[in-house]
Amino acid sequence: MRYLLSLLLLCTCLVTASQLQAAEPNFVIIFCDDLGYGDLACFGHPTIRTPNLDRMAAQGQKWTNFYVGASVCTPSRAALLTGRLPVRSGMMSAKRRVLFPNSKGGLPASELTIAEMLKTKDYATAAIGKWHLGHLPQYLPTKHGFDSYWGIPYSNDMDAVKGFPGYKQTAQKDPNYAATIEQYQVPIIQNETVVEKPANQRTITQRYTDKTMEFITQNQDKPFFVYLAHSLPHIPLFAGKRHLGKSRRGIFGDVIEEIDSGVGQILKTLEDLKLAENTLVVFTSDNGPWLLFDTHGGSAGLLREGKGSTFEGGMREPTIFWWPGKIAPKIEMEIGATMDLLPTFCSLAGVPIPKDRVIDGHDLSPLLLGKTDKSPRKQVYYWRSEKLYAIRIGPWKAHFITEGCYGIGPKREVHEIPELYNLDHDPSEKYNVAKLHPDVVARLTKIAQAHIQSIEPVENQLAK
Repeated sequence: MRYLLSLLLLCTCLVTASQLQAAEPNFVIIFCDDLGYGDLACFGHPTIRTPNLDRMAAQGQKWTNFYVGASVCTPSRAALLTGRLPVRSGMMSAKRRVLFPNSKGGLPASELTIAEMLKTKDYATAAIGKWHLGHLPQYLPTKHGFDSYWGIPYSNDMDAVKGFPGYKQTAQKDPNYAATIEQYQVPIIQNETVVEKPANQRTITQRYTDKTMEFITQNQDKPFFVYLAHSLPHIPLFAGKRHLGKSRRGIFGDVIEEIDSGVGQILKTLEDLKLAENTLVVFTSDNGPWLLFDTHGGSAGLLREGKGSTFEGGMREPTIFWWPGKIAPKIEMEIGATMDLLPTFCSLAGVPIPKDRVIDGHDLSPLLLGKTDKSPRKQVYYWRSEKLYAIRIGPWKAHFITEGCYGIGPKREVHEIPELYNLDHDPSEKYNVAKLHPDVVARLTKIAQAHIQSIEPVENQLAK
C-alpha cells in the first residue's frame, strides 16, 4: 500500500512538472543584421536558397507587414528587447545613429528587457551574437537579464585597421570579395571577458549556431529564452568553408545560406529533444538592406529604399513565427512589430507587464494562436534621428519628412503637405495620393502630433 501511495505521489509530481513546462513555453529569437525584405527565397528571392526558412514559413506563419523600431542597428535592438520606442530610452540620436567602440553610453539599467521579464519565471536566458547596446561592462547582456553572453559587442565592421583598402571600393571591383579577418579587430566577449580578438568571422556564424544548440541542450528541462543576433549579412561579408562560393547570388548569398543552414540545425535540435511543440521561434532582421554596398548589400524586394530610411524598405522586415502544433500555418497580413515580442512572450509565459512605463508593444498571442484574426497593433511610428518622419495607421502611411538611405540619398525633405500612400495598394510607395485624401492626411497628422507630445525627454545615450 505504501509503495502504491509513493508511486501515486510520484506520478502526481511528474504531471505537475509537465503541466508547468507546458504553461511556460520556450522562446528563440533569430535576429539578422541588414537582411532585406527580399533576401529569402520564401519572400521572393530567385537565386538565394533558404530551404530551412522556407520550411519554417510553410509550417509556421510568414508575416508580411512586420516592422522594427528603427532603421539602424542600435535603436532597433533596443526596441526589440524593451518593447519600447528607442526614443523613450535615449537609444536614438541625431548626432550618432548607433553606438561606436568609443561610445560611453548604452541601454540604461532602468530599462527592462525580455530576458529580465522572463527571469521572474526562472527562465534560463542567453544572448548570443551581436549586442550593440553598449560595450562597457555596465551595459553588457549579463547586466540586462541574460545569464550568459557570447558574441561581438558592436558591428562587425568596427575596429577597422587603418591602411587596408576601403571595403566599398574593393567590393565594387570584385562582387565576391571577402575581407580578411585582420582588417577588423572586433572582439568576441564571453559574459564580460574578451576571449578572442580579432574575431574569426569566417567561422562566427556556425559558432553562433553551435552556442545556441548547446544552450538549448543544457537547458532542455526548464523554460529558456535564447536571443541569437547574427552579425551578418552586415558588411564585411564572411562565409564558412561549407558555404563559401556555393550560392548563385555570390558571397552575399553564401552568407544567407549559411544562416539558413544554422536555422535548420536549431530547429532539428528542438525536434530531436522533443521541445518543438513547446518552443516559439521568431526569425526577423534589425533593419533593411545596406544598399550603399551594391551586390554586397541585400534587397528590399518590392519595397522602397533600405537601411537608414523610414521608407518601407528600411523598417519592414521578413518575419517568420514557428511553433508546431500551436500556431496554424498561414501568411499573416496583419501588422506586427519587434516591440510586440516582449508583451507577447510575457503573456504566453504568464508574466505581468510593467505598469510604471510606456510599453509600445502589443500582445500578439491571440492572433498567433488563432483566437482572433485582427492584430492589436493598428499603427507604426517611423522615428529617425529623434524626429517622427512618418506614421502608418491601417493601410495609410503619411510621410512628414523623407530622406534616403545612408550615403545614397535622396536628401532630407520636410513636407508642408505630408505625402500619403496606401500600403495595401502600393507597398512600393510610388503613388502619392495625398491630394485625393486630405481627410486621411489630416487624421494621421493629428495622431502623429499627439504621439510626439507623449515622448518625454531622457538622457541621450548615443551622444555620450
